[in-house]
Amino acid sequence: MPTRPQEQQPHTQRAIAESYGSDAERYDRTRPRYPDALVERIAAESPGRDVLDVGTGTGITGLAFRAHGCRVLGVEPDSRMAAFARHKGLDVEVAKFEDWDPAGRDFDAVVAGTVWHWVDPVAGADRAARVLRPGGRLAVFWNAFQPSSDVAEAFTEAYTRAVPGMPMDWRRMTGPDAYAGVCATAADGIRKAAAFGEPEEWRFEWDRVYTREEWLDQVPTFGGHGQLPAEQLDALLGGLGDAVDAMGGSFSMHYTAVVVTAVRSD
Repeated sequence: MPTRPQEQQPHTQRAIAESYGSDAERYDRTRPRYPDALVERIAAESPGRDVLDVGTGTGITGLAFRAHGCRVLGVEPDSRMAAFARHKGLDVEVAKFEDWDPAGRDFDAVVAGTVWHWVDPVAGADRAARVLRPGGRLAVFWNAFQPSSDVAEAFTEAYTRAVPGMPMDWRRMTGPDAYAGVCATAADGIRKAAAFGEPEEWRFEWDRVYTREEWLDQVPTFGGHGQLPAEQLDALLGGLGDAVDAMGGSFSMHYTAVVVTAVRSD
C-alpha cells in the first residue's frame, strides 16, 4: 500500500483531530466501547497496573482499564475532553502526547483507543518507549466497522445523495482489513522507534444492535462530520434515518477491535 505524503497523514489534520471536544457529552454517550477481553489481555500481559492512556478523550478507554484494577493517568490535547474525563474521576493532563512532559514518571502500559492515527507514529512510539518500564507494553487499538452488505449499500447511498464530496463508502468498511493501512503505519512507527520487540496484531470480534435514534446520535461524532454545514448534516441524518427505518428501525453492526502491540525492550 503506498504511503500518504506527510501533509496528508491523519496526525497532521489538527482541525479534525481537535473537533471532537465540541460535543464531548455526545461523544461519550454514543461511541462504542471495547470488549472486556481486549482490556483484560493488555492488562494481563503488562508487567504491572500503571497505565498511561494517550488521547484519553472523555475517558472511555481509561475507565475501562480502571475497572480492571489499573491505576490510570490520561493525556489529552483537548481541554474540553480532559475536563469531561476529570468530571468522571480520571486524572488527566492536557498536552499533545508527542510534547507531554512525563516528569520522571514511568508506566507498565501505554494504551490508545481509536486515537493513535492522530499521533505522529514515530514520535509517539518513541515517547511511549521513554515512559515504559522494561517489559512494558504499548497497545494501540481501533474498533473496525464491518456492516452487512445491505447496511453498507443503504448507508453509502445516503452519503452519496447528501454529501457527495465526502469519501464515505460503507461498502469498503470490511472490518480489520479496512484498517490495514492504519495498523501498518502504527507497526512501522514502533519498529522505527527501535525500542520494542516485533509488533503483534490481536483481534477481538463483537456485535452491537443499534436503533435508529442510537445510530443517528453517533454519526455527528465521526471524523469530519462535525465540520459539515448544518444543512448537509441534517440531510445526511435524514437519509440514514430513512435507511434504518427501511431495515425495521434497527440493525446489527459487527465490529472487530484490532490491536497493534509491542513490548518495550530491556
